[in-house]
Amino acid sequence: MEKNRLQILPKALHRSIKSVLRMLQNQIETITRQIEQEVAKVDHWRIKTEIMTSVPGVGKVLAYTLLSELPELGSLNRKEIAALVGVAPINRDSGKLNGKRRIRGGRHRVRTVMFMAMLSSIQCNPVFKRFYEHLKAQGKLPKVALIACMRKMIVVLNTMVKNQEAWREKMA
Repeated sequence: MEKNRLQILPKALHRSIKSVLRMLQNQIETITRQIEQEVAKVDHWRIKTEIMTSVPGVGKVLAYTLLSELPELGSLNRKEIAALVGVAPINRDSGKLNGKRRIRGGRHRVRTVMFMAMLSSIQCNPVFKRFYEHLKAQGKLPKVALIACMRKMIVVLNTMVKNQEAWREKMA
């Protein structure tokens, strides 16, 4: 928001906005260092982080989010973990009515971070990029294809953490 204000407010106010931006950047760096130190202290957190960040497109932000918001990662099956995150398609059927399948529920903070990570991942991870392009070629809307890729990613991450193994392209 502060960066946007730089573009619309008069130049006389830019100095104070830039000082707020510097302060915010310093706080982000301090908090990031503290998180990294705490993760380094606990062996199973460190191992989970190393496993998750071995996947191209999964960075520390997603890894730390999954550590804090999804402690069940690695202990559930693929359907349960997808439903817990909120990326599993849920039927909207009633009697003879066959409604559309939609995602709902789950942990929205995890889903939000995963959405941004997937935008990066379909650029740099050939497995997810192929899957995304395949879904779009089948006529899926880009956002639907992205959500399907998110589901695939959380299932793969869950399996990797469960089996304590790093990323391999054949895994997905």
